[in-house]
Amino acid sequence: LTTLGGLALIGRERMSSVPPLVSAAWLRASLSTVRVIDASWYLPNMQRDAKAEFRASRIPSSGFFDIDETDAMSDLPHMLPSEGFFASRMSALGVDSASHVVCYDGAGLFSSPRLWWMLRAFGHQRVSVLDGGMPGWIALGAEVETDAPAAPATAASPFEATLNRELLVTLDQMRANMDKGGAVVVDARSTGRFEGTAPEPRAGLRGGHIPKARSVPFASLLRDGYLLPPEQLREVFAEARVPLEQPLALMCGSGVTASVLALALQVLGRPDAAVYDGSWSEWGQPSLDTPVAKGPSL
Repeated sequence: LTTLGGLALIGRERMSSVPPLVSAAWLRASLSTVRVIDASWYLPNMQRDAKAEFRASRIPSSGFFDIDETDAMSDLPHMLPSEGFFASRMSALGVDSASHVVCYDGAGLFSSPRLWWMLRAFGHQRVSVLDGGMPGWIALGAEVETDAPAAPATAASPFEATLNRELLVTLDQMRANMDKGGAVVVDARSTGRFEGTAPEPRAGLRGGHIPKARSVPFASLLRDGYLLPPEQLREVFAEARVPLEQPLALMCGSGVTASVLALALQVLGRPDAAVYDGSWSEWGQPSLDTPVAKGPSL
């Protein structure tokens, strides 16, 4: 464990025994050996209903996980739930501690990395994201289920969740990092939101970014809903002056698209980047009087 500037970040943990990304072709060939979960979630301005879309059509035998469901006592959106709550949700979806989980979403690659990160944060390493999501599955011509969703298969044993706090960053740790340094903050929001020239989708938040943060809009890591190849991912991070050899703290608006950055970094051999769960929904609150910078990253 390395603690820098009050921000605890995991060392180079052993890589997962399953790949962080799988293709639609791989999933079609392996469908009977994995547990597939639709983790679709959309911002209000996207005008999509994730649950309704899942009921209408889905990858065969998949379950649905709602990232907004949490027992966290917070007014912030979809904060990490307790270990017990998450374990019960996974068990209800037929997931046990030996399951290889494959997450997907209806946008291609948007919210599914959030569940991927949550599973890893709760100690489950056997999890992958479907590259291209549901659109990629459909483009492959793979089977789509359209009747009523069936009840998930019973898990062989209860899911065990143990929170790895080294993959999670709190407000206090972010404040300490501002004072003492140690971790580079990387923000996945759009350039306009980062610079404070575009409004936040959540009312009442200030515009701008954490001073000294680097801007890597999550969309810059994607092409048509697929993650860029590793060499291109490295170029994006290099252009944003993100030092991949240093501790990293990832953030966005509410912890969803920061997980896209975490996924990309895992592909590049950095499974240890932590996510600031409260993200801008917390830091950007005027009542906190946290420091805010505007304009491009310095």
